[in-house]
Parts: sequence; structure tokens; C-alpha cells
Amino acid sequence: MIWKVLLLSLVLVALVAILMSVGILLKKNGKFPSGHIGGNKEMAKRGISCATSQDREARKKGRAM
Repeated sequence: MIWKVLLLSLVLVALVAILMSVGILLKKNGKFPSGHIGGNKEMAKRGISCATSQDREARKKGRAM
């Protein structure tokens, strides 16, 4: 019984991975979207940046004073 469940879950995970990558594979210049907050245009519009970038900017401001 456990083997059936394990096999079914493995097949479902593989199917989901394939379906998620279909758009990327079929496009001419398909690539994965950036997972980095700094690459997100909507976040940039709201003035939100990643913690690393904010830390870097704060350290620069601290040294200049």
C-alpha cells in the first residue's frame, strides 16, 4: 500500500514540474523568472528592495557621516 502512495506522489510531483516548465521550454527565449526581490518591477514601484541591498545602502550612509 505504501508503495502505491509513494509512486503516485512521485508521479504527481513529476507531472507538476513538467507542467510548470512547459511555458519556459516552448518559448523562444524562455527563462525562469527572477526570484530576487530586486528584479521585481512591482516591488520597485513600491520602494521595496531586498534586505541585502537595504543593508548595503545603510552601511554606505553610516560611513559617510
